[in-house]
Amino acid sequence: MDQDKAEPPAEPVLSPTRRIIDPHHHLWPPRPDHPYLLADLDEDTGSGHRVVATVFIECMASFRTTGPEHLACVGETEFVAGIAEQSQKRPGPVIAGIVGAADLRLGARLDEVLSAHLEAGQGLFRGIRHAAAWDGSDAIRPSHHHPPPHLYLDAEFREGFARLAPAGLSFDAWMFHPQIPELTDLARAFPDTQIVLDHFGGPLGIGPYASDRREVFQTWYRNIAPLAACPNVFVKVGGMAMPINGYGWHMTPRLNPSSEAFVEAQGDYYRAAIDLFGPCRSMFESNFPVDKVSLSYRVLWNAFKLIAAGFNEDEQDALFYDTAAKFYRLAL
Repeated sequence: MDQDKAEPPAEPVLSPTRRIIDPHHHLWPPRPDHPYLLADLDEDTGSGHRVVATVFIECMASFRTTGPEHLACVGETEFVAGIAEQSQKRPGPVIAGIVGAADLRLGARLDEVLSAHLEAGQGLFRGIRHAAAWDGSDAIRPSHHHPPPHLYLDAEFREGFARLAPAGLSFDAWMFHPQIPELTDLARAFPDTQIVLDHFGGPLGIGPYASDRREVFQTWYRNIAPLAACPNVFVKVGGMAMPINGYGWHMTPRLNPSSEAFVEAQGDYYRAAIDLFGPCRSMFESNFPVDKVSLSYRVLWNAFKLIAAGFNEDEQDALFYDTAAKFYRLAL
């Protein structure tokens, strides 16, 4: 075999008996590129770590193509609920929670959408994600919901957001790091709504943010510290191996990082976020298969275990299992 093309040896799994809930993965049916279904999830979660449950997060998969447009998003919950039922009938982690999509600017029609999600979810529906990720640079593509600027400050959005807590639902927030203060404003305005910040709040590393990684970190830290002071806000620590984060690992699959190299590159974010929020409001996440372009599931969770090694046993239990179970109200 050509030495330059040789794959590095697989890492041994660290702490293989530790229970894990992966609170952030996606599923999608066959598309122009490739599907990611239960068998694909099983291949990743079955690579050595003890993953006992997962939470699906919306990705605009299998929307309804007929019927009222505002209910199209319910098709995704129907699709995932069927796969979740399959997950209970075979060895491997169960899909124990579903977070769906909805346009929170729908006004009174949102109540119909939330009710339809809850019914379609067969007891697994836990919350809504309405992404706000947007940047003024043409080099930064907006998130999949194509939000306008300042979505989380919008009065119509907040009218819908106010309906989540009375329905027993939480909110997954997704934005880029310059936008984090807008989520802080939202969290302060709705202290009774449980919010989790996805992917650290999206530290950007491309376009105008590519030239100074230290400045990005400092801006991110200044923005996230006030958010962490909101007791209703949790954080997912993970999801930072996407192309937008600027590490470039997706461009050279043969040179994907080891767990040690991953921690060397990103450990400051993990340590800072867990320090600010505490283990009881922090949860490790895979963001698979999106982050799979950069590294394997085994290496990623090995990296998390290296990061968590300095915490005591109760704190590690929180980071890997308890916080996710608590936030998403999982019946395990």
